[in-house]
Amino acid sequence: MTTRRKSRAVPHAKPRSMIVAGVMSGTSADGVDVALCRIAPNPKAPGVPRVQLLGHAGFPYPRAVRAALLRIMEGEPTSAADLSRLNWRLGALYAECVEKAAAKFSLKPALVGLHGQTIHHETTPHKFLGASVRSTWQIGEAAVVSERLRCPVISDLRPADLAAGGQGAPLVPMLDWCLFRHPTRNRILLNLGGIANLTCIPAGSTIDSLLAFDTGPGNMVVDALMQSEFNKLFDRNGAVAARGAVLGDLFTALWRDPYFAAPSPKSCGREQFGAAFVQRLKQLAPKADAADLVATATFLTATSIVEAISSFCLRHLAHHASRAAAIDLIAAGGGTKNGTLMSLLAEGLVDLGITLRPTDSLGIPSQAKEAVAFALLAWLTFHGLPGNVPAATGASHPAILGKVSYV
Repeated sequence: MTTRRKSRAVPHAKPRSMIVAGVMSGTSADGVDVALCRIAPNPKAPGVPRVQLLGHAGFPYPRAVRAALLRIMEGEPTSAADLSRLNWRLGALYAECVEKAAAKFSLKPALVGLHGQTIHHETTPHKFLGASVRSTWQIGEAAVVSERLRCPVISDLRPADLAAGGQGAPLVPMLDWCLFRHPTRNRILLNLGGIANLTCIPAGSTIDSLLAFDTGPGNMVVDALMQSEFNKLFDRNGAVAARGAVLGDLFTALWRDPYFAAPSPKSCGREQFGAAFVQRLKQLAPKADAADLVATATFLTATSIVEAISSFCLRHLAHHASRAAAIDLIAAGGGTKNGTLMSLLAEGLVDLGITLRPTDSLGIPSQAKEAVAFALLAWLTFHGLPGNVPAATGASHPAILGKVSYV
């Protein structure tokens, strides 16, 4: 087997129907989602592929793997040898997850779209070795996945957008456009992963009129507090936040973070809202009850999303579509299982006249959406088609994303 990296040449120039496995592991680093999809050209809408979800399965990371990932993602020192080993360990783990999902639904993927695990994402130039450097790094050896599954794998999808001047994120807007655009309704798509992000699609608009950006922490800060204070992976249904009280002074101090007011395009990760942010949160309220800290972090997430919609999305919709058109907020991601967070969002959206509902109501399970997105991006790359949305990422041009590993 040989693994070749290509930027423009692809094995099939003419788009065709394929079963594609999308593999996603996000900033929460809690596990792997596999979405098996049938993706095909759409004769009625050229350039907008048909995407059908055939099956979805989720797999938790082994505890030791997750612990190693979190240490690296939070910037703890490690050796080149251990980074290499983890890259290959993840490749084998991703292959195993796809094999199990394929067996569960009796499907054989012809292509895999592998997001990998982001261990570093820095879109603001950083002085390094005499030059300004922007960088992103997702690990999980694609050659292992390709060899095990005996099919091509598209991986490392973010760097091409970053190299073209974009943020390398968010990349989900291409799926949002294909599945959720509407001729008469404004659509705002929300993903509640470790980081929260929005895609704003004006009614009846073209893809060039999208607005998309990361709003700030989704589940990341709450999860970190649950692990350090309660030895739990997450706040199940928001029960801890529900019994806590929002600490006004603490919230006000956290809300001063300049990221929240920064204009789009923008993206963030553990570099902004990881361990250092959580440590600062605790230092600002050293005697606070742990449940109050979780309640405040949950309120921070909800407020940052509602304020981003109010400050950025509504202005965008007013410019590109009729404000009279109804506005749907369609949510996906693990955070949709947090009842307290969803209630806070719904309350905040009432005055904005926006309806909140999950993607499940439109046929895509909340937990599957990002994996479906990377299946679509892989299909586009395989056929030599761009997958980023420059209006969302800030890239200078549409780019064919990722590298191809062949068997």
